[in-house]
Amino acid sequence: MRNVLLLLFCLGTLGFAAEKTTDNNKYPQDYFRSPIDKPIRLSGTFGELRPNHLHSGIDIKSSSGGVGQAIYAAAGGHIARIKVTAAGYGNALYIVHPKGYMTVYAHLNNFSDKVAAYVKKQQYEKKSYEVDLYLGPETFKIKKGEQIGRLGTSGRSFGPHLHFEIRDNRTQKPINPLLFGLPMEDNIAPKMHQVKVYYLNDKKETLQTKTYDLIKSGNKYRVKGDTLTIGAWRAGFALKVYDHHNGVSNWNGIYALDMFKNGTLENGFQMETFSFSESRYINCHLDYKEQRTNKAYFNRCYPLPGNKLSIYDKKEGVITLHKNKAVPIEMVAKDVDGNEAILKFWVKRGAVAEPASLNYNYVLAWNEPNNLNLGSLKVDFPKRAFYENVYLKYETTSDNSEDVFSSVYHIGDPNIPVQFYYTIAIKPDNLPEHLKDKAIIAYCEGDEVVSQGGKWKNGWLTAKVRSLGDYCVMVDDQPPTIKATSFKKDLRGVSSISFKITDAMPVGGKAKGIKYKGYIDNRWVLMEFDEKNDKLTHNFDSKTSKGEHVFKLVVRDDRGNETVFQELFRK
Repeated sequence: MRNVLLLLFCLGTLGFAAEKTTDNNKYPQDYFRSPIDKPIRLSGTFGELRPNHLHSGIDIKSSSGGVGQAIYAAAGGHIARIKVTAAGYGNALYIVHPKGYMTVYAHLNNFSDKVAAYVKKQQYEKKSYEVDLYLGPETFKIKKGEQIGRLGTSGRSFGPHLHFEIRDNRTQKPINPLLFGLPMEDNIAPKMHQVKVYYLNDKKETLQTKTYDLIKSGNKYRVKGDTLTIGAWRAGFALKVYDHHNGVSNWNGIYALDMFKNGTLENGFQMETFSFSESRYINCHLDYKEQRTNKAYFNRCYPLPGNKLSIYDKKEGVITLHKNKAVPIEMVAKDVDGNEAILKFWVKRGAVAEPASLNYNYVLAWNEPNNLNLGSLKVDFPKRAFYENVYLKYETTSDNSEDVFSSVYHIGDPNIPVQFYYTIAIKPDNLPEHLKDKAIIAYCEGDEVVSQGGKWKNGWLTAKVRSLGDYCVMVDDQPPTIKATSFKKDLRGVSSISFKITDAMPVGGKAKGIKYKGYIDNRWVLMEFDEKNDKLTHNFDSKTSKGEHVFKLVVRDDRGNETVFQELFRK
C-alpha cells in the first residue's frame, strides 16, 4: 500500500493542487518607469520578513556597489514630503502622482540641488538636522524621469541601495512595486530549506516542535521517507523558504505561499499590500524564536489567535491527524513572476505521549488586559498584547552590584513576542536621593544592558517596554563621549569636520537617544548625524568666514548627562 501511495505522490495525482498564476492586471503596467537607469537587482523584496516588521518596499542594489547612482522619478507629480532622519529612511522623498499613487525614495545619499538647498534652509530655520517637511503641489513639480537624488546609505541602511515604495496615496498602504510592470529579469524559483512541525493541543497551543530538512529535485521538494508521523492529535506547519533573482546572491522574501490538504487550500498568503499599522503582526506570522535566536525566517502556515494581518487568502491551517490515514500536504511558494517551488509530503498521527508539564506562575489571556501586582513590581499588559495565551514564569533574584537598586525581575521568556507596549513599574531599594533623576529601568540580556528610560510616579519608577525578559533599576550617570575624528586648530582648506559621539548606555523602549547641538561663534550650525557609525559631520559653507572661530559641540543623553567639546580653530 505504501508503494502505491509513493507512486501516486510522485505522479502528483493524490489530491494535490492545480497550478495558480499571479494576476497583475489590477495595477497599471506602463505608468511607472524604473527609478534607476540600470537593470534592477534586488537585495530586498516587498513584504519580506524583517525583525518586527514587514518590508514595505523593494531594495534596489547599487549597480556599481557604491553610493552616487542617479535616482529618477518613476512618474510625474510633485514632491509632497521630504524627511531627513539619522535612522529609519535617512534622506527620503515622497512624490504624489495624479493617478492616486505615491512613490517613496529612501536612504538617498543626497537630494537634487534645488531640493537640497530648500532642505538646508529649513534645517537652519528649525535648528535641527532632522526635519519632516510637508509641501504643497506648487513647491516642487516633478516630471517622469527627472533626476531627484542619488542612491546612498543614509538612515538605517547597511549597504548602498534605494528603498523604493509605491503607496495608495489615499490610504498610505504600500503596494508591491513589482506588480506594476517594473522591468526585472527573474526566472529563478524560490528555494525551500526546512519544514517545521508544531504539535498542537485542543486549544491549538504548541506542545513541542520538530524541524525536518528538505530533499530537493529541481523545483520539487520532499521530506525523507515522504511521510511524517507526528505524536499529536493536531499539527501546524511552518516553512523556511527564500526567493532568489537573476544576477544577485541575496536570499529575499517570497511573494506567496499556499498550503493545501487533499488539494484544498488550508492556508495562503500573498505579499500584495498591507497597512503600516499591521506590520508588527509579522511576529505571529513567522516563528519568533527561530528569527530571534537563529536569524531564520519560517512562514507559519496556520494563524495564532491574535494574528490581524490582512495578507491571507485563507487563515485556517491546523491539520487534524489520523493514526491509520495519511493525508497529503502540499506547499507552493511563488515569486511575482510566477516561478514556483513545491513541497509534497504526507502526514499522519503516531503514538501521542502525555505533554510535558509547564513551569509557570500566571496564565495571561491574549485577548484580555493582564495586571500583575507583585510587591515591588507592577506590570500592566494591555488587551491583545500577545498573539496567544502566555504561560508566564516569573521569579526574582538578588543583585548586589553597586549600580543596581532593585531585585532583578525575570518576567517571562524573551522569545515570546509582544505586540503592544506595556507598563512596568518598580519601587527601587536604597536609591540615593541625589541619583533619583539618573535612575532607569534597565533591560538585561546576557552582558547587554539597555536603558528603557523611566518616569517617577508616586514613588515608583515606570517605563513603557515591549519585550519580556529581565528588568531592574539601575543608574545612568555617565555622560556621553565625544571624540574628534577630523578636527584640528588649523582648518584652512578643510571642507568639513567630524566627531564620533557615543552614549554610555544604549536605549530602547520609549527612552530617547542622545541629542546634540553644534555652534560656531555661538551660532547654531548644521551637523549631519550618521547613526550607524555614531558620526557627526559639519560641512563648512559661506557662513563661516576666514579667520579665527570657536567651535562648540554639546551632547546630552536621555538622563540629562552632558558632555561639551569646545576648541578654537582658524579657517
